[in-house]
Amino acid sequence: MLGIRPRQRVTQSDWANYMAQRGQQAKDDAIKRFFSTPLPASDTPISDVPMVALDMETTGLDEDRHAIVSIGVVPFTLDRIKLAERRYWVVNPTRPLAEASIAFHHITHSEVAEAPDLDIVLDELLEMLAGHLVVVHFRNIERPFLDTAIKARRGEGVMFPMIDTMSLEARLHRQTLWARFRRWLGRPPVSIRLNASRERYGLPNYQGHHALIDALATAELLQAQIANHYRPDTPLKDLWC
Repeated sequence: MLGIRPRQRVTQSDWANYMAQRGQQAKDDAIKRFFSTPLPASDTPISDVPMVALDMETTGLDEDRHAIVSIGVVPFTLDRIKLAERRYWVVNPTRPLAEASIAFHHITHSEVAEAPDLDIVLDELLEMLAGHLVVVHFRNIERPFLDTAIKARRGEGVMFPMIDTMSLEARLHRQTLWARFRRWLGRPPVSIRLNASRERYGLPNYQGHHALIDALATAELLQAQIANHYRPDTPLKDLWC
């Protein structure tokens, strides 16, 4: 064992070993296939990396008390967004929807009542993610929610490296000398939410809180971030976490 707890941060140099060991140790067939599918090496230029944007809508923000209600997945590269290969699922959260949750993501009681459990679509989801760098906007939702949900259904969780577009925006607007100076002046921090981040790059304003649309929005945002602040030959290790 690597001695890595499920929620513990894995360093860049550990991801390859972690994934390989999980591939050997996994008992569930779909999870074993996921971990056994190699990811690009950490020094791979981002222009050569196959990616998939992932977004999930949930019933709340606590993975131990709330649940996933929808998942959107959009495969892409720096040059192309593969909309024909997109997938979207509404899944039954196995617990009641709060009215505030319905108002937020507009998924109703009747929709989830007719929706499958996440376990039914899980094999297909993991197949789509396998071998791709997963891109999200705020990994502290997608990573723990997916890990918790899979562990509850298959007895073992799933952790993997991600590129977090919110984290990349934070590097630019929250972690610089200028950002610290703004705070010293008492000015509010620059918003790094998805729509606000897209607006800085001149990207169109999409309706938020729909998993498929937000996945597409995240893919477009990463493309813009790389075009404006990085290079196509930027190594993957400079971007993932």
